[in-house]
Amino acid sequence: MQEQIAWVQSACARILRPVVRLALLKGLRYAQFDELLRQLMLEEAERLWKEQGVAKPNLSQLSVTTGLNRKAVTSLVRTETDALQATESSSASKTFTLWLQMMVREPAMRRLPIVAEGDQPSFEKLAREAGRGNWHHRSILDELLRLRLVKESQGHAELLADGFVPQGDLQTLLAFMGDNARDHLLAATSNVEGERAPMLERAVYAKGLSLEACEAIQAMVRQRWASLHHDLTDQMTRAVQAADGTAGGRIRVGIYTYFEEARNNTGERENHS
Repeated sequence: MQEQIAWVQSACARILRPVVRLALLKGLRYAQFDELLRQLMLEEAERLWKEQGVAKPNLSQLSVTTGLNRKAVTSLVRTETDALQATESSSASKTFTLWLQMMVREPAMRRLPIVAEGDQPSFEKLAREAGRGNWHHRSILDELLRLRLVKESQGHAELLADGFVPQGDLQTLLAFMGDNARDHLLAATSNVEGERAPMLERAVYAKGLSLEACEAIQAMVRQRWASLHHDLTDQMTRAVQAADGTAGGRIRVGIYTYFEEARNNTGERENHS
């Protein structure tokens, strides 16, 4: 048992190190991080007990599961508030994704008139289709302009990016980081639990190559992802339309690359000369 705990500690350390780095870089201190961790442990402990058929776990059960004493469990103030928006419901991201789909089929669609008569394509019609008429096209365009994903000139809007990666907006960047990293780790955790069929969760690793070679590999992956992204979006869109609001499933498919100059155990760059 102690050996297994050591394994889990090591895995958690690898996962949490970049999280701790982000926290320190952005001003989160130990007391705030400790409060956050206690709250998460309590929420997940409750969820585990409920999965075992206990509708309302008591203080003793929560204390035993989390290792927090009863006083600490009682003193935790529970809150459902989240300071970050849900990325999957963003009107701007939905409009951007639909626009990207249209542009893949017809490259000239990268630049659209903001409004147009009749059946002519326009940003207004695009935003209405993406948001099912729930948001005004001007507010969506303003958001895409703020995120520096689109430019506006002479009554036209033009895509500047090939992926929804907001520029200069820390809140939105953190929201996407949180959602994407969470689901990646949920897939990995599900595979470790082994209670259902394995989720797709793979990576390829190489060491001992130049940073220029790393850049070239990333460029290749970006190119392949652009094509796969289009196919995935098409299939997901058709599936959502076929369900017509009657299904409750959700799926997120992601990809990442990360590279850096290799470092030794002290954090110093390794010398390969």
